[in-house]
Amino acid sequence: MQVLLVEDDERLAGHIASGLRAAGHLVEHCDNGRDGLVRATCERFDVIVLDRMLPGLDGLKLLGALRATDDATPVLLLSALGDVDERVRGLRAGGDDYMAKPFAMSELLARLESLGRRGSAPAEPAEHLRVGDVEIDLVSHVVSRGARRIPLTLRELRIVAYLARNAGRVVTRSMLLENVWNYDFDPQTNIIDQHISKLRQKLTTGDEVQVIHTVRGVGYVMRVE
Repeated sequence: MQVLLVEDDERLAGHIASGLRAAGHLVEHCDNGRDGLVRATCERFDVIVLDRMLPGLDGLKLLGALRATDDATPVLLLSALGDVDERVRGLRAGGDDYMAKPFAMSELLARLESLGRRGSAPAEPAEHLRVGDVEIDLVSHVVSRGARRIPLTLRELRIVAYLARNAGRVVTRSMLLENVWNYDFDPQTNIIDQHISKLRQKLTTGDEVQVIHTVRGVGYVMRVE
């Protein structure tokens, strides 16, 4: 997942960022509320980890400004204010989850992964997808690039469709296993790499630019550069 971390405590932010990256996530960090709001509104993230008390702009005010733009990115609030009233206040302000400090990194990861799955579910699956000149018709199961039709297996079609739905965003191996294979096992298995390799060969020939890129140690992203 792509995670925005807005936390002014340098040591805590470093600890959280290290834990998230070790789990295979991409992390962008801001140490104040104003920069956090700019980053949150200008870029796309799967989940936002937001400190309750921040310099520049309070965490709840940042959250309120974000929700006022109809941005539904899942937000996990972190705070030393852990009593029930503060938790309720944070959730009513638009937070999706609330964790009191101190917390266990393993629980933070589990909650973020749950929020990420919730936020990635599309309300209505698109029947036609397009990334650059690659078009995917999910009704007729036809994939084409320009005038060229590309024969794909059903598994390859599901992979490219999932990547296209998340175009421009990094898709981890675990996400592919869960959403394409419906498996939950070691993401280091080379079954994904084998399918991606064959898919690249079919999607890109001659002078055509590559559309599936590897993010080393994390996963893949579909985009036209």
